[in-house]
Amino acid sequence: MTPEASYWIEKLTLQKHPEGGYFRETYRATECIPLSGLPSRFTGERCLATGIYFLLTDQEFSAFHRIKADEMWHFYKGKSMEVYVLQPNGELQIIKLGHNYERGEVMQAVVPANCWFASRVVEPDGYALVGCTVSPGFDFDDFELAQRDHLKHAYPKHESLIDSLTRT
Repeated sequence: MTPEASYWIEKLTLQKHPEGGYFRETYRATECIPLSGLPSRFTGERCLATGIYFLLTDQEFSAFHRIKADEMWHFYKGKSMEVYVLQPNGELQIIKLGHNYERGEVMQAVVPANCWFASRVVEPDGYALVGCTVSPGFDFDDFELAQRDHLKHAYPKHESLIDSLTRT
């Protein structure tokens, strides 16, 4: 891990995330949306929005997972990273997060609700510090970590990518 990545983990008091990387919740709206106002995929009320810091190094990856809400990513510091989104139609979208627009990178992007997605830093000896905003707000009841065999069966065209970005 680079000294700069260690610095941000310490200064931002980031903790290990179950999908990989490090995170800390920085915002949770105090107002909630009642279950009656949410799509049927939700099982209870949700706060209006949540926000986190998320840091990933080149030595790890954020494993394929999905959540029931849209997630907006915001690039802050470090090396570029890629977010791999498996669309419901079987197509793969690769979002390049970073500061270099000439290389096709963007500083903000949205992963739609219910899409499987994973991410990794693409440059050696690097890290990426990003933020993620979820609305309706994130709840671990809405989080599902992918099972490798299930995902490969659903998306056989992307088997090698799934092998490299899942743990089970």
